Amino acid sequence: MTQEQPAPSAAGILAASRAIDGVFTNSPLIEQPTASAELGLRLFAKVETLNPIRSFKGRGTDWWMQNETPGDHPVVSASAGNFGQGLAHAGRSRGRKVVIFSAITANPGKVEAMRRLGAEVRLEGNDFDAAKAAARAYAENHGCPFVEDGALRTIAEGAGTIALEITERLERDGISLDAIIVPLGNGALLTGIGAWVRAKAPDCKVIGVVAANAPAMKQSWETDQLISTQTADTAADGIAVRECVPYALDCMKTTVDDVWAVSEEAIHQAREFCLAHYGLVVEEAGVAGIAGLIEHGSGLKGKTVATILCGGNVRA
Repeated sequence: MTQEQPAPSAAGILAASRAIDGVFTNSPLIEQPTASAELGLRLFAKVETLNPIRSFKGRGTDWWMQNETPGDHPVVSASAGNFGQGLAHAGRSRGRKVVIFSAITANPGKVEAMRRLGAEVRLEGNDFDAAKAAARAYAENHGCPFVEDGALRTIAEGAGTIALEITERLERDGISLDAIIVPLGNGALLTGIGAWVRAKAPDCKVIGVVAANAPAMKQSWETDQLISTQTADTAADGIAVRECVPYALDCMKTTVDDVWAVSEEAIHQAREFCLAHYGLVVEEAGVAGIAGLIEHGSGLKGKTVATILCGGNVRA
């Protein structure tokens, strides 16, 4: 039990894998020899950019919505764009209104995508955490459920289905993972994946990756305290958080082996890497795992590693 809510579990992840809308599941797991050769390890990349919202977020939002009590009040949340698209997709399929708060600096393409999926999008605050504060206040004032990415078990379990698919595929091929490298923003992806890996592949290291310019989650994990930073000035908007999510931090204590911070230059190099080796345009937050391997992967030379290319909604 953590933060008055159970931690994500392997049983919950398995249940989610059987129930989540199939447009989001069973994404490709790619082994590209040239990518592995450049990094000096055996790399498997899980491609989460080919579904209707071009990110992994539809897994967690769909599973959360399935477990939410139906109601007439809108669902309220904050998003840099991808989580909001997932929530809007889930709400539209169930006739549930969704209100998303985004920063005034949000990627216009992501804002338009959320609106296209039926969400009401309100632009408030100069960054994601300011928009989150506005969303929380709106939900309280209007008696609406507030959905916080990273703070809810079912969202993490939905994201954890990615790890289930990776390990089941590799087990069929007789391959064992030495490490899995996971972008870290609000923490749902990392904690969901960590929960599955701890239960089903305990010898595999679980490593989160933050942007060095948005280090709140890394600093919080290292100090076991809730750390906030003044800014989160990174091109990787999907992991640009200033405030640590307490539930995610609690879950990380037992599921994460290390957290790396990557430079903006490494993030840029990782985008070029994905284009060169996979022919894929991946957004900055989506390449954080690759950036981590570029900048910190020397200790994994010769190992078998997986990462998630978790979003492809780039700023036009």
